[in-house]
Amino acid sequence: MFIAVVILLAFFLLYGILIDYYRRAWVAIPPVPRDRSQEQKGEPPTSISVIIPARNEEKNILACLDSLFLQSYPKNRYQVIVVDDQSTDRTWEILRKIEYPGMQILPLQLADYLPDNGNIRAYKKFSIETGIGMANGDLIITTDADCRFHRDWLRTVAAFYEQTGAQFLAAPVRIDAGPSFLAVFQTLDFITLQGITGAAVYKRFHSMCNGANLAYPRKAFREVGGYQGIDGIPSGDDMLLMHKIYKKYPAKVFFLKDRRAIVTTKAETTWKGFFNQRIRWASKADKYDDKRIFAVLLGVFLLNLSFPVLLLASCWNRWWLLAFFLLLFLKTVIEYPFVRTVAAFFDQQRLCVYFPLLQPFHIFYTVGVGWLGKFGSYQWKGRKINS
Repeated sequence: MFIAVVILLAFFLLYGILIDYYRRAWVAIPPVPRDRSQEQKGEPPTSISVIIPARNEEKNILACLDSLFLQSYPKNRYQVIVVDDQSTDRTWEILRKIEYPGMQILPLQLADYLPDNGNIRAYKKFSIETGIGMANGDLIITTDADCRFHRDWLRTVAAFYEQTGAQFLAAPVRIDAGPSFLAVFQTLDFITLQGITGAAVYKRFHSMCNGANLAYPRKAFREVGGYQGIDGIPSGDDMLLMHKIYKKYPAKVFFLKDRRAIVTTKAETTWKGFFNQRIRWASKADKYDDKRIFAVLLGVFLLNLSFPVLLLASCWNRWWLLAFFLLLFLKTVIEYPFVRTVAAFFDQQRLCVYFPLLQPFHIFYTVGVGWLGKFGSYQWKGRKINS
């Protein structure tokens, strides 16, 4: 038993070092230089194409487009391409009738572009690729149909792109937390993921991003062959593409840490929807060409797996139950400073009071989702997909 405890403590020490590394890296991300484009005469040099894949988004698409219409970026310098992925609700009907004076908007039906054999496994990737094929902007920005944006979102992303020459930009995503247990739980989980994303990208420790807020030059997308080679994987339109571009431009991948660049998305409203979303994300874990992120994910999974193992072992020896609670306390102490630091950036630090209470739920959720991401299946937008 003593040897097992020593091994567990050593494992947690390494975990603590990793989390503190992420925390320090997040804090060290430099502020974005002042955007002087508003002071310059004439139009901004960067033309933008915003690509929005949409499936069954009748309740969200208008709010998303309204938010884009209110952007401070000149309307003649950006276009919005919405690709309807065979929606079974009124999404396409809404898209056909919309009008936004001055804003270039192009609705597309994915069904018009599908191959004759219908052999498509990654519909979201195909939607984005279809949109890019019709794009006229130099900079591609992808987001989701349930998102809303700061009015200076496009201006901030474009200015950072011009200042850095970035070939891939990961930018922050915020969940609009509601009062429910589920909303708070997934918001705190997502805050952690966003902090790791920013820290890892800034330090170029591993590739990580979220498809609701990405930007890359159209030229870079074509140079790496788009989704070629990863188009058979249902998810991964974000991180798998990011690593392809990283391999070609390792010094030109950035995280844009600026509140004006935050994209706000809705929380999942049901546990079923939440688990399906997270299983979809976890399903690509063993597909990463970037083995650094796989090593981190495996380590985190094994650390969380140790808790149910300790509970099971306590059936034979009560001291393992004491070890369970001691390590649970240690894990909370390790993670809390990092989560609170990142939550402050998103103005959601008030939720951190719930963090210790949610730790047991998060541990078992991580183990379950990690396992099902590898060996299970999930439903997404009405489609059943095997991991």
